[in-house]
Amino acid sequence: MKRAVLVGLALFIACAAPAEEMKSPQISRARVDWDAAAASLAERLPAGPAETFAKLNVAAEVGFPGIANSSVPVLLPFDVDGFAKDIAANPGQSPEKIAASAARFMRSDFQPTKFFLTGPAGYDAAFSLTLASVSELSDIRYGEPVYVLFSGLAMTYQLDGPKLPEGEPVKALQDSFPGIRRYLHESYIRYSFERYGVTYVAAIYCLDTRPRKKVLTCRQADQVMDRFLRALRLAGGTPAGELPTEAVRVDRPKETSKDFTYFSPGLIIPNTGLKKDIGGRPDYTVYVRLRFPMKAAPAFANSQSFNNWGDCDFTGRSVRSPRRKDQPYSCNVNGRPLVFNESAPGNYSYPWRDNFCEHRRYFVGQCPGGEGHQGQDIRPSSCMLFNEGADRCQPYQHEIVAAHDGFILRALKQEAVYLFINTTSTHARVRYMHMNPNQLDADGIVSGKLVHEGDLLGKVGNYNSRERGTTYHLHFDMQVPTKLGWVFVNPYMTLVAAYERLIGARGTEINDGDPVPPVAGIPPVIMKPSETAAIALTPLAHTEESASVRAKPHKAKGKPSKKRKAVKKRRRRG
Repeated sequence: MKRAVLVGLALFIACAAPAEEMKSPQISRARVDWDAAAASLAERLPAGPAETFAKLNVAAEVGFPGIANSSVPVLLPFDVDGFAKDIAANPGQSPEKIAASAARFMRSDFQPTKFFLTGPAGYDAAFSLTLASVSELSDIRYGEPVYVLFSGLAMTYQLDGPKLPEGEPVKALQDSFPGIRRYLHESYIRYSFERYGVTYVAAIYCLDTRPRKKVLTCRQADQVMDRFLRALRLAGGTPAGELPTEAVRVDRPKETSKDFTYFSPGLIIPNTGLKKDIGGRPDYTVYVRLRFPMKAAPAFANSQSFNNWGDCDFTGRSVRSPRRKDQPYSCNVNGRPLVFNESAPGNYSYPWRDNFCEHRRYFVGQCPGGEGHQGQDIRPSSCMLFNEGADRCQPYQHEIVAAHDGFILRALKQEAVYLFINTTSTHARVRYMHMNPNQLDADGIVSGKLVHEGDLLGKVGNYNSRERGTTYHLHFDMQVPTKLGWVFVNPYMTLVAAYERLIGARGTEINDGDPVPPVAGIPPVIMKPSETAAIALTPLAHTEESASVRAKPHKAKGKPSKKRKAVKKRRRRG
């Protein structure tokens, strides 16, 4: 059998069409006018740009470590003058006391979080506001803190996909921020403006719906945004020459793998797009030079919803509720034969399959239908079952690692882990989902943690608001900054390139119409009784939530909540 598979694969590789070349992203770099930035502070600090910003950095460094590393002028809702005067008036304070006093000089009731990242690509920061503490916003019934994600962009990405929205002018803020525009895109309200030759974007996660106690509407978020922007002051940064123009390297191994194959980007499973006549979008861009996020190969990128044991993303199944292991069924959208067994060979086999624009009710501007999955499902090397009759994989058997040096954005109890990357060639953020939040808390994977490429982040899980809430896989997605802020891009070819480096060989692309190689699945592993008992008795760590940022970029993947269903027909504006 093994020989037959290898022979079939060899014939397939010989017949496969040549692959389209991977490409680097198109990036525009800011031309920072440091003289203009320094001139705006001339009354307070009559000096040249270098001296002016050096003094600012000294004052702000205590509250915002690393501020001097920003390649663009840093705007913050922070009273730098007041803080500097307080330090001068109270000499001899301990570093701890000085750091604690910095929070008193935040403006308009905004509070800093543990997330503040600077570098050659600019800076990213997160701030919180408790609405109940602000009398002007007391009419908003939303009880949770509101988080503002704010970025100063030294580089912006020019995307080849569907055109980004034009947005609308914000008349009330034009005097303070000439040219400022408001956008509602991918479930964020965004305000974008240019100053000193740099693009700045503030964003708040919201829903474009009617007000409710546990939902922040985008019109309510507008009030918070107005308050935030009016509180901004120049706080630091370091003048430098022209920003470097290093490009992302798209290097591929010379040798061809004997078994790794992948469908072309955009070739999602037939009829699994937003509508039957809307598929994916071919995107050969390698946005970041990543380390593959699974620690070890093999790994299998494919659909967890439209493959074996999948729920068809609630588009309907031929058997409404299959329950018996290996029971045959299919998704109504395409009739593709499936079995009710998460360990089925088709789930743990090449070729890879793109599912960035697969049917989901999440806004994705780079997908032809405007909605999609946002990222890529990745299964690990194998599935471990409790016993022969089990139809589900056991979680936490395979390790997940940092795909790049970067900075973590994640609060206690949150499922999503964001890794921000800031280098001379890249400004990106990637998101990991479905690891266990309690274990992430115990391991210190929280906002402010600096990680290095290959560091252990956690283990593959099936957590989606609860244990066993989804299948055993890693959801991995990627965003890059544009003129209107962070937007989702397809990570598929970035992952292909990373996987090729991991295995030391390039894959073979399967174009539309090419023959498909035979499935050579990885057999499931059956756990021994002693191993089963050990897992059943292993407690999960639990930690109380802290005041660190609880940014909510998007709802968890998987089955939509009742609230999600109620608002899925909302209109998009901007």
